[in-house]
Amino acid sequence: MILEAPKGDSTRPTTDKVKEALFSSIQGRIPESAFLDVFSGTGQMAIEALSRGAESAVLIDQAGKSMQVIKKNLEKTHLQDQARTLKMPFAEAVKLLGKEGAQFDIIFMDPPYAMADKYAVTVAELIEKYKMLRADGLFIVESDSNTLINENVTNMTCLKCCKYGSTLITFFVE
Repeated sequence: MILEAPKGDSTRPTTDKVKEALFSSIQGRIPESAFLDVFSGTGQMAIEALSRGAESAVLIDQAGKSMQVIKKNLEKTHLQDQARTLKMPFAEAVKLLGKEGAQFDIIFMDPPYAMADKYAVTVAELIEKYKMLRADGLFIVESDSNTLINENVTNMTCLKCCKYGSTLITFFVE
């Protein structure tokens, strides 16, 4: 199924090649999981997780156009009942979830590449502060292949990094 995307270049959806490789590597963790998608854009990553058996997903994006598209895509895929959307700045949304006691098996973020390192550290600190990652959970960051996420600052352990063309996917565990 082809998902909608906002017009213009305000979003940069994860390529199909990267998405397939990522989900192939975490497929065993998806069934019945809670998935958090930070900087959701089109919602494709959370929708993919839900379509592969995730129990629930929270999608965060502050852009109004992106949130409209996310909601349309959730309806198109009939997954809206398993998803919660938060239209607000990412740090504010993650704090809100943390204060609510939300926990996730997989936290995925695809921030603007220029800010990936800084934003990953911000989210990692919030994850740790609010104990948002369940035991054996994964924090996954998509970035430009030239941007190594500073694993020492996140207080997490880098499990692995996978490069796909100009994209780098970094997997962290607590």
